[in-house]
Amino acid sequence: MNQHQHGAQVPRTIDPAGLATPGGHYSHVSIANGFVFVSGQLPIDATGGKLTDRSFEDQAEQVLVNLASALAGAGSDVRKLAQVRVYIVDIAHWASFNEIYARWAGDARPARAVVPVPALHFGLKIEIEAVALA
Repeated sequence: MNQHQHGAQVPRTIDPAGLATPGGHYSHVSIANGFVFVSGQLPIDATGGKLTDRSFEDQAEQVLVNLASALAGAGSDVRKLAQVRVYIVDIAHWASFNEIYARWAGDARPARAVVPVPALHFGLKIEIEAVALA
């Protein structure tokens, strides 16, 4: 039996405006069964410029801009976030990130994890992935 016989849908993928072209074999957003899955967003601006030499705070702001663009492109927004995963290269950045994130998220309080990691691609300091309702 193929998946269509069970009523399963094939996910729809998009690369929303405001985001650089993906640098690998993936899409920025996959939409399936009423959910929006946002690939890990790095601090890369819409033109593909990597914010490698910028402060953690600047990088965090850019990643949240990217996440908002990804959500908007899928017809979603911060209020529809269900889960957010944040990867940072130094746990010392947690308090700073939490402050920037709280300002960005406002009243939205989706489930969240902040995970320290040894390194991220291109020497960047933060990456965020998320799941939201469409």
